[in-house]
Amino acid sequence: MKWFDCGIHPAYSGMASLPYFDEIDPSIINVLLVTHGLQSGFSRQLFEMWCSDKKNACVIPGYVVEGTLAKTIINEPKEITLMNGLTAPLNMQVHYISFSTHADFAQTSTFLKELMPPNIILVHGEANEMGRLKQKLITQFSDRNTKIISPKNCQSVEMFFNSEKMAKTIGRLAEKTPEVGETVSGLLRITIAYSGAFGVLKHRLKQIFESVESFPYEESEGPAFRVHERLTVKYESEKHISLHWRPDSISNMVSDSVVALVLNISCEIPKVAVESEEATKTEEENNKKAEKVIHALLVSLFGENWKLVLSVDGNAS
Repeated sequence: MKWFDCGIHPAYSGMASLPYFDEIDPSIINVLLVTHGLQSGFSRQLFEMWCSDKKNACVIPGYVVEGTLAKTIINEPKEITLMNGLTAPLNMQVHYISFSTHADFAQTSTFLKELMPPNIILVHGEANEMGRLKQKLITQFSDRNTKIISPKNCQSVEMFFNSEKMAKTIGRLAEKTPEVGETVSGLLRITIAYSGAFGVLKHRLKQIFESVESFPYEESEGPAFRVHERLTVKYESEKHISLHWRPDSISNMVSDSVVALVLNISCEIPKVAVESEEATKTEEENNKKAEKVIHALLVSLFGENWKLVLSVDGNAS
């Protein structure tokens, strides 16, 4: 069997390129491979020579562009229009094989059933096929409030998302139920599980934020510090800390960063028992407390198997 190609790299074994149409002897060609929609060139000229013979066949493996000859013959018309404007009978066999890397309808619909998205936007496809896909999806998701859009090129698409947030109010905010659309402002507070050393948390925050200042104990009723004058971190118990802030775009981002850091530290360091700051501040107790804080800090930075080496005048200890 003799192979020829129009555009496929000649390095493929058993194939030869076609330099000039006049040199072609159609009788010696068994299979011709082309890489476009039979619009012009050698492939179009050979197709017009062969299309009227029922012994010949054309196999189209995958997607072809609308308006091309390859797209036209998929529907197997009785005749085709030649490049010179005349017509010729289409007697050759035409086979279409789905050999595309794109997902078909079954795969696409299965994927969408798993996600159940509120909005589906169909892009990158032939207009008629996209329209058929859209109608099938509309039928499939008829029992849901799913918006299915098939926009044209450069057409803007708007999507609207409804989000529900719940907040518990105390104090004066809880005395009156707000009306729909009424703006409510107050201090936000969340409690996070945290069993590490409070000093370690402060140290890690100082590595991220420029301003991390401690609170006097009598004002905060326990160890606490403020981050950039926007958010207060308070030690609640051996297992919990709390964050307090007034909501705005910047403060909300600071709180999100602190929460992420707390969760990260909780995964990194072991539980360290921290004595109350109000304990009797004897020299011995202070030294023990300092050792625990330093140990927890080193573990958070270097892991459990850290080793401290001191070198003095070349002597290591």
